[in-house]
Order: sequence, then structure tokens, then C-alpha cells
Amino acid sequence: MVRNLLFLVAALTLIPSSYADNKKQREDREPEATTGYYSKKAHVAKQYMVSTANPYASWVGKQVIKRGGNAIDAAVAIQAMLTLVEPQSSGIGGGSFILYWDNKNKRLHTFDGRETAPDAANQYLFIKDRKSIPWKEAVVGGRSVGVPGTLKALEMAQKEFGKLAWKDLFNEAIDTAYQGFTVSQRLETLLSWDLHPGLKEFNSSKRYFYPNGEYIKQGTVQKNGDFAAVLFGIAKEGSDFFYKGDLAKQIAKTVQTSTINPGLLEESDINNYQAKKRDPVCGNYKTYKICGMAPPASGGISVFQILKMLEDYKLEQYKPNQLEAVHLITQSSRLAFADREAYIADPDFTHLPFGALINNTYLQKRLKLIDPAKDMKKARAGSAYSTAFIQVDNAFDLPNTSHISIVDKEGNAVSMTSSIEYAFGSGLMVEGFLLNNQLTDFAFLPNRGKYKALNRVQAGKRPRSSMSPTMVFDEEGELYFVIGSPGGSRIINYVAQTLVGVLDWGLDVQQAINLPKFTHRNDYVALEEGTDIVKLQQGLEKLGHEVKIIDLNSGLHGILIKDGKLIGGADPRREGVAVGE
Repeated sequence: MVRNLLFLVAALTLIPSSYADNKKQREDREPEATTGYYSKKAHVAKQYMVSTANPYASWVGKQVIKRGGNAIDAAVAIQAMLTLVEPQSSGIGGGSFILYWDNKNKRLHTFDGRETAPDAANQYLFIKDRKSIPWKEAVVGGRSVGVPGTLKALEMAQKEFGKLAWKDLFNEAIDTAYQGFTVSQRLETLLSWDLHPGLKEFNSSKRYFYPNGEYIKQGTVQKNGDFAAVLFGIAKEGSDFFYKGDLAKQIAKTVQTSTINPGLLEESDINNYQAKKRDPVCGNYKTYKICGMAPPASGGISVFQILKMLEDYKLEQYKPNQLEAVHLITQSSRLAFADREAYIADPDFTHLPFGALINNTYLQKRLKLIDPAKDMKKARAGSAYSTAFIQVDNAFDLPNTSHISIVDKEGNAVSMTSSIEYAFGSGLMVEGFLLNNQLTDFAFLPNRGKYKALNRVQAGKRPRSSMSPTMVFDEEGELYFVIGSPGGSRIINYVAQTLVGVLDWGLDVQQAINLPKFTHRNDYVALEEGTDIVKLQQGLEKLGHEVKIIDLNSGLHGILIKDGKLIGGADPRREGVAVGE
């Protein structure tokens, strides 16, 4: 039955893209680039909506809700399926941040399933001969692997809010793994680019992705019996099957004996992992309340900062992607990224209250640095805390991530962003799933001079992330918008631009997702190659901007709740779909 999902893929119109053949405009640290452009329209429903990055995943979410499950039940099933069919982006070998809206009690809950550093790790994890290891060397193999947190966070949320039995949430993914899934054009293309420097070096990964010496091809049926067995164990025994027992031993051994960069992960690190509930980051923007994830995620703070600093500029007066609006957003983004790099890290180690960064008085001071007629050049972190001298770090956020948006029949919702970091993670595969390389999200250099980077490696610490699962509520406190994206540190820009598109420019969710992308990380303006937005280059340069035309690969998936309807959108730059009834 699952092979009939081909109709979903066939329903998408693939527009030939130069990206599939031309990598010259793609940054080295951002390898999971656009592999095509799928023409999509908003999907409208009344009862429920699921939007994910792959048709198989959207389909399984729909099946779970149809048989009585809720949003968090669907998220468990979806993540199991994504681990199988979208291995380059996310999986149970990685980490996640989850927002869950309990519609009956009108309360937002957030779950931190971010990876943790091994107990044996210290701030010199990526230092060799007193220098930081080149990033592309650091990501490969065991040294970069953190304790996976996705499964634990999903189990925590599902135990509290789920309706169906845990054991019944994996049936479709198990069946698909045994029968085989149809390899997508995107997966084939990413493998054909030979992006991962270690994927062919590790026997298990090589056998799976390069059988007979060639990468798996689009349209072929790929089976994964090893992963099916893992899912069967998880369904039967819960997350203990993963975090305790033989599988934990095998994960630790794989990391420690990696032929490239053997790592420090111990079985005890896996045994002791705990997901955490955290308070959401929420603030008012115009008539809306915008909520996101607290640190170690930076998205909740940074996305809100970008919008709030622009509130008085009344972005609604501009047309979508008008030059003046793009300039203002880049300036606000400069300031937000400067704060992010200085202050945001695992709060259990920094103990800095995030409220200081979204305080209205503080942001009013920051916005005075914005000049509507000129680029401010390099922004510095503001004095949100007395420790304003903290070092800006050099962590690399990579874009191989996936986002899930769900609204169920009762109005409960999930906004979940999940990642294994680099394309195909560390390259290490255990029983049919890939292990993350999330420890490269820490600052490689622990200090400069006498000051320490807050995001330096420490035992048991969670690396900073740019993941930005977001929910928006209206004046009455009702859920209005669910959104999120992959894209490394550019996630923050992608989500902020899409929020502006919906909240200020009056676009529907698909129109906002479709907008040609621009980003600014306090470095330069990136304009999306092959789109109309490149026409802004000259105007931006006259304002003093450095501009680069590059491939920008968002993967936004969102749901807008308006006029009694659920309007689902999926990013045309990836292969996902929105489905519902």
C-alpha cells in the first residue's frame, strides 16, 4: 500500500532547476542545496492538516489522525518515517525541538530533545595543535556525535498528550522499511553530488547508500530491514530500547571505533540522556503573540527580535520583498545575530535569563541603530547583560534539517524541527539510521584572550541551535499560524521573512513560503539565485550592502488557521506536501 504514495510525488510538477547540475553558487558549509523546484498550491481543509518534507511522512501523519490520533501521535509516526525516507536531513539519530499546543487548555508546551556532549568531552574537543580543526574534517566520524535526543523528547511529549498507544505509532514506518520505499529525486541528487567526505568510508553507510559501488537511484525501491527491527523494538519497549541495552552499546561502539575521528561517546552517556520541558519564548508583535523555543535554540529569541525591532517601521506599508523592507529586515537581522552569537547557549550552563534579550526597552535601544538609508555594517552585541564582553563564537550551523507542522481535529498543534546537522550527519550508520554530527554546533574556539565563549564545548552540554519552530496566536489567544524550516543558521531569516509575509503583507501561507528568499546573518545579504529578488542587488549595494547571489534552500512547512479553514503550505524547494481533510 505504501508504494501507492507515488501519486503524491507525481502530483507535484517538477520544474527543471539548474541547481541539480550546478553547484558553483552553493556555499561549502551548506551542501543540502535545492535539487529542483516543485510547483505547489496551498492545500485547504476543515478538520486537520499535516505538512512535512516528504510525501511518505505527510501520508503517515494523515493516517494516524484519521484513526483517532492527535498531533503529537502523528509527529511520532512522521519522524519514524522521515528517518527512513529522508535520511540526509533528520532522524532518531539526531535531535529536535518540539512545540505542542494543547488547544483544550489553551497552553503551549515545549520539549527540548537537543543532543548532549559526552561526559568525557571538554572545550578542546575540536582543537588540534592549538588550532581549531577545519569544519569539514570535524563533522565526519565519531568525534562530532552527540547523544541523540529526538526519540526521548517525542516519548516525553506523547506520554503526556498522546491519545493512541505508543506501540501503534510505528506500524506504517516498519511496513515501509520492510517493503521498501521509492527513492526520491532529491535523495539521489544529493548522493550523486558526493557531498559527504566520509559517507563512502564507513562500511554500513557505504553498503546502504552505494550498493554495488553506485549511489541509489530515483525510482528504485530501497529496503531497510535493520531499521525496521529497531522501530519494532522501540514500539514494543519504548525509548529504553534505544537508550539502554544492546542498541546503546552498539551506538557507543560505532562512535568510539570510527575509522575517522573516533569519538568519546560512552554507553553511560546514552543511558543517562534526558529530554527537558522548557518555558516557551513568547512576545507580542502588533496584534499577535509569537512563540518559539527557548535556548539552547536561538530561533525563538532571534526571530522575535527581528520582528519586534521593526514593529514601528510598519512593514505592512511595503509590498512583499520591496527594497526598503528588505533593507530594514537585514538591519534588524544584523542586530539579532550579533546578540545570538554572543549570548545564546545552553541555559543550564549560562544561567542567563532569555527575557533580557526580548525586553521591549532593550529592543527599543537596539532599533535606534537602524538607519533606513544605509547599511550599518558589522553589528555588535548589545548590553543585555553585565557580561556584554562575552566572546562571539565560531560555531557552524548546517542546514540538514526537517520541519513538521500539524494541526489535528481538536485544534491541537505541533511545530517540530528535527536535525542530524550535516548532509547525512556524521556519516556513521547504526542499524539502518544515521548518527548526527551536532557537536560541531559548539564554538570550536573556546576562548580568545581571557574570555570564554558561552557556546563552548562542555560535558553534558547542549550545543546552540538555529532551529525555529514557531507558533502565532491572535488577539483572542487562538492559534493562528504554525511554521518552521530547515536551513542552518538561515532558518532564523527564513522563518522571520515568512512571518512578515503572512502577518504584515497579508499573504497566505503558500504565497509567503514561495517568496524569493533573502538572508542576512550579520555578514552579507544573500539573494536567492534564479528568482526575481536578484533585481534588488544594485539597490542594496547603493545602500552599502555586500550582496551575494546564491542558492538558498529553505524547507518551510506551515499551516495558517483562518476563517474556519486550515491552509497548508509546503516549500517548493523540497519534495514535501501538505495534506488534510
